[in-house]
Amino acid sequence: MTVDDRYAELHAGFRWQVPAQFNIAEACCTRWARSQPDAIAIRWQHEDGATASHSYRALHEAADRLAAGLRRLGVARGDRVAIVMPQRFETAAAHMAVYRLGAVAMPLSMLFGPDALAYRLQHSEAKVALVDESGIESLLAARESCPTLQHVVAAGAAAGRGNIDWATLLAESGGAFDAVTTSADDPAVLIYTSGTTGPPKGALIPHRALIGNLSGFVCSHNWFPSVEPPASEAVFWSPADWAWTGGLMDALLPSLYFGRTIVAYQGRFLPDTAYALMARYHVTHTFLFPTALKAMMKAVPEPRAQYALSLQSIMSAGEAVGDAVFAYCRDQLGITVNEMFGQTEINYVVGNCGRSLDARGRPTAGWPARPGSMGRAYPGHRIAVLDDDGQECPRGTPGDVAVHRRDSHGDLDPVFFLGYWKNADATRAKFTGDPDNSWCRTGDTAIMDDGGYLWYQGRSDDIFKAAGYRIGPSEVENCLVKHPAVANAAVVPKPDAARGAVVKAYVVLAPGFSGDAALIDALQQHVKGRLAPYEYPKDIEFIEALPMTTTGKVQRRVLRLQEEQRARDAAQIPNPN
Repeated sequence: MTVDDRYAELHAGFRWQVPAQFNIAEACCTRWARSQPDAIAIRWQHEDGATASHSYRALHEAADRLAAGLRRLGVARGDRVAIVMPQRFETAAAHMAVYRLGAVAMPLSMLFGPDALAYRLQHSEAKVALVDESGIESLLAARESCPTLQHVVAAGAAAGRGNIDWATLLAESGGAFDAVTTSADDPAVLIYTSGTTGPPKGALIPHRALIGNLSGFVCSHNWFPSVEPPASEAVFWSPADWAWTGGLMDALLPSLYFGRTIVAYQGRFLPDTAYALMARYHVTHTFLFPTALKAMMKAVPEPRAQYALSLQSIMSAGEAVGDAVFAYCRDQLGITVNEMFGQTEINYVVGNCGRSLDARGRPTAGWPARPGSMGRAYPGHRIAVLDDDGQECPRGTPGDVAVHRRDSHGDLDPVFFLGYWKNADATRAKFTGDPDNSWCRTGDTAIMDDGGYLWYQGRSDDIFKAAGYRIGPSEVENCLVKHPAVANAAVVPKPDAARGAVVKAYVVLAPGFSGDAALIDALQQHVKGRLAPYEYPKDIEFIEALPMTTTGKVQRRVLRLQEEQRARDAAQIPNPN
């Protein structure tokens, strides 16, 4: 049987099983507290060296007391509870507590400033915020403009600075808590999109979406939670912030769903620290953004010579991985990185799988990753590339990646979000296709080849034309990163009177290199020798750091708008806005 035959068989045999009643906390915590109470749920490490381990029993008990305490504060079914904390035990307990209440968890990054917090707290009408020392200053600064925010529960070193302390709330909770019953369609999480293309929108995620993520999570980690010798158990770690889909739905919740251990690191991401963590805790599976992998590749070129690693799978998403990083993972880590594609609204829909199981439950090859490809549709998801009219594009033609509400069997796909919070127009605009608007557009441009593999071209609004040629920035960026002088790069159009636009590259230099005219010429020649002549950057600007979202995505929009403003300034044209 060929790989394509096995892939088709896997899809044909897969059926969604979504119970009418489903609760994330029951699936990720309560059942394990009953069946394996002493199993370790979370191993925590602070950047100052402090460590702790927490069992599933401890996680359940903390969530139980917190849920009772939040109910005493007036939190009811459907209320939004903000969680402004990093990777730590209390963050996981907070999520479990909110789900047990039937309320809606609203994770917010500790990196948000007062304005960003105020917008989300106001828009969501959050009733309570849970916060530690990492976000307390910004939260308190934002609170004055958030009339619906009734309580601030302060945890960790922020104790004493809110309405009530975490420890006090748990101590005075009044005992055991009877969890509410939720349907699979009930809202569980409100996550605001990173806003790379406009103001953030609140995507309302139901409990069932976790089930919709599982086929992709399992496949992208080569049939998680199975492990190869000598590792005896799966251990997961990712630097992805638990305030975002990548950290919450792609790391924390699925790891707990399978009753495994997840490592929580409370500190800054550094390449050497990442490798040290994976070695210390015998991490077998990880999710690393391409930006993290690029930094690790430049800082630690031969990791296995320095660290005893137990890695068996790497999943990556957020940007195109590129063949330079792909080759590094393969050659230096012995891992074929499984690229994945999804977004907050419909996560984990496309990717790769290095291994699956046959009809008898025996390991067999999955569908191997192809360098530079986003992969194929995961089981249970129906994917197409659509043109502007909502029609499927011929294979090999760029278009908008879209996901159908129903899978190939006609069953509803549970991965879909419920809609944008208080934004029905944006929700309607997300869907297209006759007769019932069943295709959900992602806003990402890709090409689907004859084998069903998708090849990322960029965000739909990141694609541009220069001298009449269509330019996908990710291909040029990947080529630049292959040069030893380049740590990271972003490509945008630079307005040009004669050609409409030319290719402009913003480059972050690797340590030990200096940006000068000679290096600019060397980088241009580097790209010219590998890509089409029209793709090389006519202009290169060296920059200390690229503008990034808190999810690790490059904000090309910021750079593009900067170029447009520079062009207006040079021509002395007023800003139309």
